[in-house]
Amino acid sequence: MVKIFAVEMKKISKSFGSVKANDSIDFSVKKGEIHCLLGENGAGKSTLVKILFGLYNKDQGQIKINGKETAIKSPAAAIKEKMGMIHQHFMLVDRFSITENIIAGREPKSGMSLDTEKAAAEVKEISQNFGFELNPESLIENISVGEQQRVEILKALYRDAEILILDEPTAVLTPQETKDLFKIMQSLKAEHKTIIFITHKLKETMEIADRITILRDGKKIDTVVKDKTTPQQLANMMVGRDVLLNVEKSSKKSGEEIFRLENLSYKNTVSGLEIEEINVSFKKGEIVGLAGVEGNGQLELEEIIAGLKAPDRGEIFFKSEEISKESTRKRRNMGLAHIPSDRNKRGLVGNFSLAKNILLGSEWNKQFKNKFAIDFDYLNNYTEKILNQYDVRFSKKNSTAAELSGGNQQKLIIGRELSRGAEFILAAQPTRGVDIGAIEFIHSQLLKMREEDKSIFLISAELDELLNLSDRILVIYEGKIVARGRTEDFDQEKLGLLMAGHSREER
Repeated sequence: MVKIFAVEMKKISKSFGSVKANDSIDFSVKKGEIHCLLGENGAGKSTLVKILFGLYNKDQGQIKINGKETAIKSPAAAIKEKMGMIHQHFMLVDRFSITENIIAGREPKSGMSLDTEKAAAEVKEISQNFGFELNPESLIENISVGEQQRVEILKALYRDAEILILDEPTAVLTPQETKDLFKIMQSLKAEHKTIIFITHKLKETMEIADRITILRDGKKIDTVVKDKTTPQQLANMMVGRDVLLNVEKSSKKSGEEIFRLENLSYKNTVSGLEIEEINVSFKKGEIVGLAGVEGNGQLELEEIIAGLKAPDRGEIFFKSEEISKESTRKRRNMGLAHIPSDRNKRGLVGNFSLAKNILLGSEWNKQFKNKFAIDFDYLNNYTEKILNQYDVRFSKKNSTAAELSGGNQQKLIIGRELSRGAEFILAAQPTRGVDIGAIEFIHSQLLKMREEDKSIFLISAELDELLNLSDRILVIYEGKIVARGRTEDFDQEKLGLLMAGHSREER
């Protein structure tokens, strides 16, 4: 008996200039399974599913849907084949209701007019059928990120999708929202829907997948059954070498206070978010982690500490000196390093050379000057040492920052910031969007700084990262610190509840 797959992609290849994003990949998905497409950034995952959904045209290869060869040259053609794709960045109109977003492009009519009653009834019915708790009349701008994702899934189901493609669906979700999403995925599987789940997160892969296909450097490495593999084996296949999933953290006694936020308050006049009465002390030789759903004040705190914004009230002390009105330059000279949450906006100049990016923030430093000009011979030698020490990989000697992969851009920033003898390190989302191999390296560097008695403020959306690296953890919700304690006082579930505002710090 011939096995019919929901999706078969055979010998798929796609190049962008000289870069081969997909190199003769075979990828098959069984009907009614949750199949994880796993790989580092740049492995070819997104390219492969964009070919499947008609967003890219393949250079060569064959696609079959339910055993029938199909030419999918547009998303409209993919939708006709009963496919739906839920993108990492949602395609919703904020000012429209849930119903209006779901039916857009497929509106039920009554004569020449939109049948609003029928539309609302259809959306309510499909929502209830799949256990989605949504009010069809709510505006997108008034619902949570997790609810917005459910709307995207309902959009696909409304169009009769039998094959759902979810691209990094947990990137913006709290742990509770991720659990809810996985329940939804299991209920869809029970309804015989086929799900392709794209991710680089091992824990989620092991929790939700039936089978896993691993890509590396545009090639398929293997397809494995979840129950017959381990996270360590998957990590090694993703990277092509043995990977340390958890870097060892030694027990260490913290030293004296080096940095302090006292009664810090600030109002973001654009978003309306208020940071209120933040009081935190940072000591030498410790990592203090900040957990929270993005948009709850982390960015504002980062910018205030770095000197990019001034607080409305309160004081900042660095080595006992009050610095809340001091410049970024003064703070850096005192020994503050900043790994920014957005490396492209705040960390790099894309069309600058690697050496000029290493120089950023130190243009006034005497070590880089030859009388009144930059000593480029010294700078180039200094840059070469950092590139080697921090394993920054580049294609040619005169590469610009924009030509590096995300992981290598991050290592370039970390090399620049940690090589300056900083005593207080503001590390905001240090592993965002980087591969598992780069994560391993970045974690080891932060722990090395801790061993050298540096103080680190780790702002991260990754709970595993916070729990593995931090000595103490703070939780922020709507601009307030709602919990604080030793890392052993928390687990993922407790952090997730606090991040969602279900419990507050006693004041």
